[in-house]
Amino acid sequence: MAGDPRRDPPLVVVKLGGSVITRKREVERIRPKILDRLAREVAQVPERDVVLLHGAGSFGHPGARRFGLAAPPVNGSDPRHRARGAAIVATEVRRLHLEVLRALVRAGASPASVPIATHARNRAGRLVAFDVAPFAMALGRRSIPVSFGDVVPDEEWGYSILSADTIATALVPPLHPDRVVFVSDVPGILSPGGAGRRTVVEAITDDVVAGLRPPPGATDVTGGIRGKAEAIRTIARAGADAGLISGLTDGALSRAIRGEKVYGSWAHAEPR
Repeated sequence: MAGDPRRDPPLVVVKLGGSVITRKREVERIRPKILDRLAREVAQVPERDVVLLHGAGSFGHPGARRFGLAAPPVNGSDPRHRARGAAIVATEVRRLHLEVLRALVRAGASPASVPIATHARNRAGRLVAFDVAPFAMALGRRSIPVSFGDVVPDEEWGYSILSADTIATALVPPLHPDRVVFVSDVPGILSPGGAGRRTVVEAITDDVVAGLRPPPGATDVTGGIRGKAEAIRTIARAGADAGLISGLTDGALSRAIRGEKVYGSWAHAEPR
């Protein structure tokens, strides 16, 4: 059974991808109409608890690439250069975070900001410490905890990237959500390229994940579509339904939060 049968109301984790709330090819440009609509779709389902996460999109990825924050430091490099990059990227993503909070407030929701850099730690680019308490406390106060992919302290590299996809995965074991919904600018994971129209892969399996490759010139520093598919499979194994849907379709997110069947790519909860 998905989620925790003792939880009332049911919990849904929503991750708004940077590709849908920002223009990823334009530096620090949000898509205000889409962001406002998605915020309204979150706010209009009061019968569900929601944890909201968002990616960095054009506010964080360019700087993360420029300063190499998703990779080990180059031998002999000055750690002050990496620290400077971490400061710049952290500032950029917080500008987007403020826009997300403002959109939720305009929509009538009660967001509670959870800056993940003070509650998580990486080692060599991988999450090793995570404090779920701020999320749980915000939910207990009837707020929507809102966090985002960010630069976090790293025990070996100084600083590194913690993606919102990884945060979503880390929230499942302690919070037992019924469903985790990844919202993108595409309707799901598309079948491998070839002649003719690409179709949406409706069931995400391990074989599907193994066959995914990043597109040429990919700019995503957080794992791209394969990283997202791997996160969805991990979440399903942890006992929650997880899927990738389009945020460009009116009403799709609110239906997904309610637990309805929504077109996209899904992996259903496996027994725990």
